[in-house]
Amino acid sequence: MSGALPTKQVEKPWGKDTLPAPFVAPSGKRIGEIWFEPPPELSQLLVKYIFTSEALSVQVHPSDAQTIDKGMGRRGKEECWVILDAEPGAKLGIGFKQPLDADAMRAAALDGSIEDLMEWHTVSPGDFFYIPANTVHAIGAGISLIEVQQNSDITYRLYDYGRPRELHLEESVAIAKGEPYADKWKARAPEGTSVNLVPGPLFTLDQVYGRPDNATVNRYKGALLVIPREGPVHVAGREIAPGSCALADSLDDVAFASSGLCLLAAPCR
Repeated sequence: MSGALPTKQVEKPWGKDTLPAPFVAPSGKRIGEIWFEPPPELSQLLVKYIFTSEALSVQVHPSDAQTIDKGMGRRGKEECWVILDAEPGAKLGIGFKQPLDADAMRAAALDGSIEDLMEWHTVSPGDFFYIPANTVHAIGAGISLIEVQQNSDITYRLYDYGRPRELHLEESVAIAKGEPYADKWKARAPEGTSVNLVPGPLFTLDQVYGRPDNATVNRYKGALLVIPREGPVHVAGREIAPGSCALADSLDDVAFASSGLCLLAAPCR
């Protein structure tokens, strides 16, 4: 049923004790992620806010085909990021500067040189990145972003800067692509613009400024997630403020402000 989704604040060693408005971190807590509980109608998707004061681990996720092949069911993870804020010089590590085979990747993860072999992309608000399965990646320090992903918790850590957390070196090397990150996966989504960021095949994501055009309307034929960024959106007559995420039974249930900015997401059917 249409309405705002419950949220969950997740502590992380790389999180922040002071969050950007409208979020507030509990005293003494370092909050790295705010999750919106996936509704049964759209259980395939998970939406998060991520806030970093330190770099996240260098990691990789499997594809649906790989998890199905291992008898785990459809639990692959592809994700994408919309950058909301970034400190000067903040970076994302995605892919490698040069092709890298499995043995070289394993050695680089063990001795820490993997950081230098990765391609680090300086980011600013409005930058967008899609992360296909099997792509080696890391979110750097000083970044706030919205993540939309397949609803899976399978993450293999290649390298974690010496933190005392479990690594998954062999699992990572077995699926990771040692290759540069393709420009086709990057885009810009500045405020005040409408753009289709992800056309599929797993899910659709649009940034909408004002009211959606006909092409956007045609992409959303069933239930969808609505993520306000600037200005409120009304879903089934209830106001959904920035910092929230709501389920809408259909696009007909959504009333857009003339100068509002929001994200729309839905699994491909």
